[in-house]
Amino acid sequence: MTETPVPAGSADSSGVGLNEELLTPGKEPGDGASAADRVKKGNLREYGILGALVAIILLFEVLTDGKLLQPDNVSSLIQQNAYVMILAIGMVMVIVAGHIDLSVGSVVAFIGGVMAIAMMEWNLPWVLAVLFGIGLGALIGAWQGFWVAYIGVPAFIVTLAGMLIFRGLTIVIIGQTIGGLPDGFQQISNGGILGWLGYAGELDVFTLVLGLLAVAGFIISQLRTRATLHKHELMVEPFGAFVAKMVIISAMLLFFTWVLARSAIGTPYVLIIVGALIAAYTFLMGRTIFGRHIYAIGGNVHAAVLSGVNVKKVNFWIFVNMGVLAAVAAAVTTSRAGAGVAAAGTNYELDAIAACFIGGTAVTGGVGKVSGAIIGALIMGVLNMGLSIMAVDPAWQQAIKGLVLLAAVAFDLINKRRAAS
Repeated sequence: MTETPVPAGSADSSGVGLNEELLTPGKEPGDGASAADRVKKGNLREYGILGALVAIILLFEVLTDGKLLQPDNVSSLIQQNAYVMILAIGMVMVIVAGHIDLSVGSVVAFIGGVMAIAMMEWNLPWVLAVLFGIGLGALIGAWQGFWVAYIGVPAFIVTLAGMLIFRGLTIVIIGQTIGGLPDGFQQISNGGILGWLGYAGELDVFTLVLGLLAVAGFIISQLRTRATLHKHELMVEPFGAFVAKMVIISAMLLFFTWVLARSAIGTPYVLIIVGALIAAYTFLMGRTIFGRHIYAIGGNVHAAVLSGVNVKKVNFWIFVNMGVLAAVAAAVTTSRAGAGVAAAGTNYELDAIAACFIGGTAVTGGVGKVSGAIIGALIMGVLNMGLSIMAVDPAWQQAIKGLVLLAAVAFDLINKRRAAS
């Protein structure tokens, strides 16, 4: 398969513009300095997001008298916010391509209701009900992708219509709450892997092994990425900063592994699901032609067309993918609630969009990473849990989260203006 060249002015998976300065070896010294500045600014943005997450965690750890990082609270943090992370993975692809999806909350409620009906009224085994729901999510995504990609209706209008359509359909099919879902289905969000490999004192060995594998995978992927950049004579971050980044992130992963290994359920099942999705979609966005085409379309759609990118096809599959991930989120949230509820998924689209923007995804498209969206989702989750532990009124919680979102987007725009000047 021949790789389509990425147009100048678009962005790569690191969020740094993939212009000719970075792509072409042997440029003039002045151009090299400019490329170095771009790499430095891209790295500073990533470190800033990660630093904000660490600062917020430490702040609420102090304000809650050490309750935030108690093992069971950390486990609950993952279980309660898994849906945001799943939706944010798909939403970052939609936003990077220059679109928006306002329908995911209603789609989650509709598919969750259909899954509940399939299990309780059609007597489908819960595994088949989940697979049926994922297929339905793909169909809904294809419906919305068709109008956006092939008819040319703006995604804002299509998904606004979808939000109304699927919320209405949810209320129609769920006259009253559908409870009594199978125990196996409810374990998706409420259960975990505990004691499979025994214990080391009070620590679950399986969780420890999983954490060590995650750290090893992270270090290997970073080393391979740096080696690839060296091979193609592209700019890399200073060696000291590279080592410091690996040490700090590895230490954070090991710390949370140690905390989770002491929780009552060990490794939550949803953490396995989210981890697999993060690994798969990080590879998709950073290492595949499809991922590069998404960045190319968001960076400069006209240049992408001239470069031979099939924009309609890429846009169509972006929305199909969003529908599939909304179905996965529906399985997680319906399992968490233990019932099909008509009001499920309310404001989920806002949570996912906020996570992407807080995580550094550009409002104008072309720039954004899966890892950034996940960090943004964790910031939202820590805010939710920290404020809840402190018994802050839900109305004030909404106001505080709104201010955080505004500050994150303003910070991004101010940085861009400084770079332009």
